[in-house]
Amino acid sequence: MESNVVPPPQSFRDRVPIADSKGERRWLYPRAQSGRFTRWRTVVAWVLLAALFAGPFIWVDGHPLFLFNVMERKFIFFGATFWPQDFHLVAIGLLTFITFVALFTVVYGRVWCGWACPQTIFMEMVFRKIEHLIEGDYKARQRLDAGPWTPEKVLKKGLKHSVFFLISFIISNTFLAYLIGRDEWLKLITDNPAEHLAGLSAMLIFTAVFYLVFAKLREIVCSTICPYGRLQGVLLDKSSLVVAYDYIRGEPRGKKERATSPAQPDGWNAVEEALKLKAGAAPTAPASTPKAKGDCVDCKLCVQVCPMGIDIRNGTQLECINCTLCIDACDQIMDKIERPRGLIRIDSLNGIEKGKPTRFSGRMAAYTGVLLALIGVLVYLMVSRTALEVTVLRAPGQLYQREAGNLVSNLYLVELVNKSYDARTVQFRITNPDAKLRFVQPITKAPANELAKGTFFILLPESSIQMASTPLQIEVLSDGEVVDTIKTTFLGPMK
Repeated sequence: MESNVVPPPQSFRDRVPIADSKGERRWLYPRAQSGRFTRWRTVVAWVLLAALFAGPFIWVDGHPLFLFNVMERKFIFFGATFWPQDFHLVAIGLLTFITFVALFTVVYGRVWCGWACPQTIFMEMVFRKIEHLIEGDYKARQRLDAGPWTPEKVLKKGLKHSVFFLISFIISNTFLAYLIGRDEWLKLITDNPAEHLAGLSAMLIFTAVFYLVFAKLREIVCSTICPYGRLQGVLLDKSSLVVAYDYIRGEPRGKKERATSPAQPDGWNAVEEALKLKAGAAPTAPASTPKAKGDCVDCKLCVQVCPMGIDIRNGTQLECINCTLCIDACDQIMDKIERPRGLIRIDSLNGIEKGKPTRFSGRMAAYTGVLLALIGVLVYLMVSRTALEVTVLRAPGQLYQREAGNLVSNLYLVELVNKSYDARTVQFRITNPDAKLRFVQPITKAPANELAKGTFFILLPESSIQMASTPLQIEVLSDGEVVDTIKTTFLGPMK
């Protein structure tokens, strides 16, 4: 059923919530809040934090579970090793992840931002709680920042920022362990610092960046720096589930008044009204009854708990990260005034205005189709991925050479990547019966999870060369089985 309720008036926003009228930074002091959504967010956050800090130190069968070694171009994801030759898999995987996030944003809004983003988890579940523990609640923090520099303020600020820097140092070490591996990280922190100046410099740079983000930038990262946050306005539509204020039920907002019985007319007015009716005059119209107020009591608790400083009653905004703190705050007030919960809830704009349930739209179906196609391609490429990958290239800048016995030779370079954790024997065999292989730098064994390089000549009798570029095939055998077939060309003299 269509509703004729007019949305609440909104003031024009000419600045972001973290800036004052002069354009200067306005520091936010969000109020601590508890509730069912907050409890679930806390559980999810601590599970993700445990997985993040344990990730680089979990090894399976003597190998790390995760490794993102950019310098050596070696990546391990859930125990599977990926080399630069597998870059297409990484690209498709990233594309699949981006599509997955976009699909979830279309359907569920910024769930990632409020519940799983490392920036939000560290800020709200770690740094903000430490700040509350050291400096007090939101009012105490405001008084502390506004007051003069007393010994108490110096002590609290110094202690807080020291703890912030220490946690940033721990986070930077964790990320560095993901990049260089557990063993290299242990060498970095236990050996002579003079031998690892580059690693220590990277560690200090990471620490400074994390400290700057969580001690100074904070919500600026979500509203300004993060590209995903800027894309929210493009991805959301009227059917997307977001944290929304039910203005139809809540407006007009205001403090609730006690119910009173209507005023009775005094004696003189009653007599006058009776005389009017006897003379045939129309009765006096009753005074108009003011419109009943909505469920919103305008307590502004939803604004006080918001870590982004917005008023959710003004509608979905770019800064909203779907943290659901305003839902818990509003539900708490609804319980006190004995009104049903859900004045602020997770719903779509269509659900608020028209009472329509969220349906699977064509846009959602399109995103789902693309996502399933990308997952299918990624799974196929992963399954068909070979343990040994061989690349054979003719030596650059080299032409054919004539050798004794009327033979013509070409020089080739070979690179072999063993993507498994087991060493393997390797043989090369050319399918052309007239051709021969002569190794200069032979490869007979592929070390586990390493790259091996070799050099060889291919020799052909000049009489069997019929064209300037002769196609050839080289078979790569491991343990007696052909695991790969390489196509190349052989340069020879024109007939």
